[in-house]
Amino acid sequence: MTARSLPDFVERDVDLAARTTLALPGRAAYFAELKSTAQLAMLAREPALRTMRRFVIGAGSNLVLTGDFDGLVMKVAIGGRQLVEENDDAWVVRVGAGEDWHQLVMWTLAQGWPGLENLALIPGTVGAAPIQNIGAYGLEMADRLLSLESVDTLTGKPVPLDHAGCRFGYRDSVFKQQGWHLDGQRLITHVSLRLPRRWQARTRYAELAAELERRQLASPSARQIAEAVIAIRRRKLPDPATLPNAGSFFHNPRVSGSLAERLATAHPELPRYPQPDGSVKLAAAWLIERSGWKGRDLGRVGMYERQALVLVNRGGAHGAEVIALARAVQADVSQRFGVELTPEPIFL
Repeated sequence: MTARSLPDFVERDVDLAARTTLALPGRAAYFAELKSTAQLAMLAREPALRTMRRFVIGAGSNLVLTGDFDGLVMKVAIGGRQLVEENDDAWVVRVGAGEDWHQLVMWTLAQGWPGLENLALIPGTVGAAPIQNIGAYGLEMADRLLSLESVDTLTGKPVPLDHAGCRFGYRDSVFKQQGWHLDGQRLITHVSLRLPRRWQARTRYAELAAELERRQLASPSARQIAEAVIAIRRRKLPDPATLPNAGSFFHNPRVSGSLAERLATAHPELPRYPQPDGSVKLAAAWLIERSGWKGRDLGRVGMYERQALVLVNRGGAHGAEVIALARAVQADVSQRFGVELTPEPIFL
């Protein structure tokens, strides 16, 4: 492919380290920052680009670079947020996929539209949120998403999805189930959220309840809940700008009821959360800490001393070191508790 054949917004040989929060080395053969659906259509008309491997990123906050990528990386930078519908039941907000998630949460609260407060300070972009079905403190993206707009990156054609079409699960969606997030086949351009007028505070999560009690807030507002969530997260999670990380590195595992009972007998203090299907969700951070990994390093990476679930780059690490640490943690947790941990980030 000649340089002349490339659209002017497509760059060659781009460093991805600064575009990911773990700051691992890796370069993209081609890189396109997309600010409009028109640019997506232009990419779809480029035969040489269409035959390449493709990958979509937002803020790079859930990504482990394992080396160079010999294809096209598409960064979603589509902006915009607006109230598109208001009725007796809800406010409906349409948001560009490139918007910062936390800034969106705070903007909706400033408008007087509650509903996203439990998800404050989660890193990443709006477009990445449905893929992972982000969740925290008793709320998930699936609880608020109405619909989304995506594009087939090969054809440039729009592919809208309603809530049912997203096939949400625990940190899961159709984008992960079909592998669309890995092969760059689908790119989310806009997300529509339904924020309820008949809002009810979600404060049952133990850590959040304790923080609200400490603040003497028996009937907190949505903004007060957001402030409590922000305080909790800032105490536990390092700022990627000062200590590179990808947030929570492992899913909280779900195990059978029988295994949960055996673990509860041996470890009564193990946090357990029964699920509607009879399974039980366990606290991955507790399992990791009790396996001796909290604050422990392996080479230039380690599990954070304030939150065992967070893997951090102490400086100059490579993707292979992250993989080695993840496997070591998984092996020790499996040997000690018989529980298998699954990494949350995407490995590229």
